Amino acid sequence: MIHELDPDRPAAPPAGTRRKRKTGRNVLLVLLGLVVVAAIVGTVFVANLAHSYDSKTEKIADAFPDDASRPAKSDSGAMNILLLGSDSRGDSVDMAGEGQASDQRSDTMMWVHIPGDRKNIVMMSIMRDTWVDIPGVGEAKINAAMANGGVPLVVETLEGLFHNRLDHVAIVDFEGFKAITDSLGGVNVDVPVAFTTADDEFNFAAGPQMLNGDQALGFVRERYAFADGDYQRVRNQQIFLKSVMNTALTPATLANPVKINDLVGKVSPYLTVDEDLDAGVLGSLAVSLRDVRGSDVKSFTLPNLGTGTSADGQSIVVKDDAAISAISEALTNDSLASYLADHEPG
Repeated sequence: MIHELDPDRPAAPPAGTRRKRKTGRNVLLVLLGLVVVAAIVGTVFVANLAHSYDSKTEKIADAFPDDASRPAKSDSGAMNILLLGSDSRGDSVDMAGEGQASDQRSDTMMWVHIPGDRKNIVMMSIMRDTWVDIPGVGEAKINAAMANGGVPLVVETLEGLFHNRLDHVAIVDFEGFKAITDSLGGVNVDVPVAFTTADDEFNFAAGPQMLNGDQALGFVRERYAFADGDYQRVRNQQIFLKSVMNTALTPATLANPVKINDLVGKVSPYLTVDEDLDAGVLGSLAVSLRDVRGSDVKSFTLPNLGTGTSADGQSIVVKDDAAISAISEALTNDSLASYLADHEPG
């Protein structure tokens, strides 16, 4: 039987067209499915990271002094973080966080400034023997603040010195440097001065070399091998931290969930932070710093007038009041990177 064609009925599509449309629709569905799965996996991954960090880090219950005596918060959006490194194996940081005197001293002290525009990071090391006025104690080496009044007194001393507010505090056990290095698969460090550690365990030639965790720990700890002691140790710590950032702030690391998960999981147990420095704050900070790379991380040591002797016979580092005043102003104006550029050698 022959049926007449209905002139109002669309003609049948050419052979193969229907299959192509169906195939195209299937591809779109697959892509949509992948996006959904990726979103779910990403959410779970981020949640796991947050849980790992929040559950494994130790918290400082009372990291800051009474708020009435502190400088006002910055209105520029800048963030200041106090990074303390300890190798003393002294009393627990719980005592230090509660403002109790202990035998805990800070071997490393860095003021980390993150500007409001989030275009760079500036790390300022402070020599631990710098002679300053510690509230309630009097003149002493700055690392004695921890021993006399814990973390709150360290914060109060530094805020009084620079007239700027610290937003967060993090204490890193030196063993954490080992964990960081191994989690990244090694860190390439340009060793400025050849040296052998005092215990003869490690020998470092001058020049670029890949360090494993044990080597990194030896590198940042050593001070007895150098004629200028702590000065070179501080420089080495700055070099190491910048090398870590050069390694971590790369697509190869940032786009590798396994490596990031391993890094957070292994390093968190060596961190002690103020109660507000949780995964949410760090996550938000990380997003704001997404365009920062290793070359955008600057470091320097607080200028001083060299070594001297205190009235009671201690060997000290003499502070440079003019430099402190200029840095205080730069912190207030959120221009620390510009200050550093103007004062770098050459």
